[in-house]
Amino acid sequence: MRPEQLLYPAPEGLFCPIGGFYVDPVRPVERALITHGHSDHARAGHANVLATRQTLDIMRIRYGSGFAGSEQAIGFGEEMIINDVKVRFHPAGHVLGSAQIAVEKDGLRIVVSGDYKRRPDPTCAAYVPVPCDVFITEATFGLPVFHHPDPMAETEKLLASLRQFPERTHLVGAYALGKAQRVIRLLRDAGYEKPIYIHGALETLCGYYAGQGIALGELLPATVESRDQSIFKGAVVVGPPSAFSDRWARRFHDPLPAFASGWMMVRQRAKQLGVELPLVISDHCDWPELTETISELKPGEVWVTHGREEALVRWCELQGITAKPLHLIGYEDEGD
Repeated sequence: MRPEQLLYPAPEGLFCPIGGFYVDPVRPVERALITHGHSDHARAGHANVLATRQTLDIMRIRYGSGFAGSEQAIGFGEEMIINDVKVRFHPAGHVLGSAQIAVEKDGLRIVVSGDYKRRPDPTCAAYVPVPCDVFITEATFGLPVFHHPDPMAETEKLLASLRQFPERTHLVGAYALGKAQRVIRLLRDAGYEKPIYIHGALETLCGYYAGQGIALGELLPATVESRDQSIFKGAVVVGPPSAFSDRWARRFHDPLPAFASGWMMVRQRAKQLGVELPLVISDHCDWPELTETISELKPGEVWVTHGREEALVRWCELQGITAKPLHLIGYEDEGD
């Protein structure tokens, strides 16, 4: 069997014609397998959804109880057969509940990585390498220029700024799912014990993470109207990046804007966003991690998607690995 007979890119997303299902489809379909809860991968409106329990819970939080016609949970390592196609979900290390999906038929195994990272992160299950014939990898940071620093070192930059500017409110922009909780946990692991204030858009997801056993410490709502604003002097306020461009952010005392993202390596992007303290903290692999993962797995083929596809394809070819870009449409960088 050729790999394209088992899985190929269709307008709706990656499609398995034998199994009759799509992986992370961008349009409503009859049967969808979802890698994780970010909105560019997990959309509402599918008739049937298969995902990890945590991803299903996150979809319900984000889209409401009617996000799909029916839902089914699958555990990491559990095998399910869908129309003679074996399916297994394996940890991806991206956000809580995130999975790689292994699709197998007649001895041919294709692994769809979804989004993944290799750095340690106590807020989600760690990435597990899955041997395969074809590895479908993301390439969000698929250029040799991207070498992400140690996230704890970036956290220390934030703590140093708090010591240097004890009167200023440090507003940390972090995406609501995954990044915000990781930044909070990094601060806790670095020894920051004070309350951390969070935007209302983060409360439900942070509460869910805490309910899943992820220790985030004391979190308080960052409501300005009903509080003495002096409590925010020298405090850390975490919220979605979009919130820091509106009037809400200007209510804090001498705010110092920060942003936690792998894209903060690009100085021009940080400047355009008005970020005073860029924190290079990514929930995706950087270039060395992408290439090391492929070298570790030794797949027969690599298919590259949503990101800087051509550079990684070229690297594979130089290593003697058959590779091609998939040019899938509709996947952005919400998680970073």
